[in-house]
Amino acid sequence: MAVITHADTEQAFEDEVINSDIPVVVDFWAAWCAPCRMVAPELEELAEVHDGTVKVVKVDVDSNPEVAARYQIFSIPTIGLFDGGELVGVTIGAKPRRSIEAELGLASLVARKSSSSN
Repeated sequence: MAVITHADTEQAFEDEVINSDIPVVVDFWAAWCAPCRMVAPELEELAEVHDGTVKVVKVDVDSNPEVAARYQIFSIPTIGLFDGGELVGVTIGAKPRRSIEAELGLASLVARKSSSSN
């Protein structure tokens, strides 16, 4: 079963996202945000489908406003794709897993990563 990690401090974000060896899908969210709660099961499914090739990390923008500000998160949920510590894709709003994957370009990134490791 895939695990979704929380990075609610700047150090945790650095450890879990910036220093990750695999791509990371980051959910910028808040507990009071209804659309954030709606997208949570989609991200759990994404974590299951891509377990071992992509990590999913949640960042509570109320607990970690510094990181949210650094990436100019003005609307939530904002879902970002980080690769090699860099933000390479963003989608905003609650949507199905397949739409999230498509808008982030996740399939092509995972395919490139797996072919370069062979």
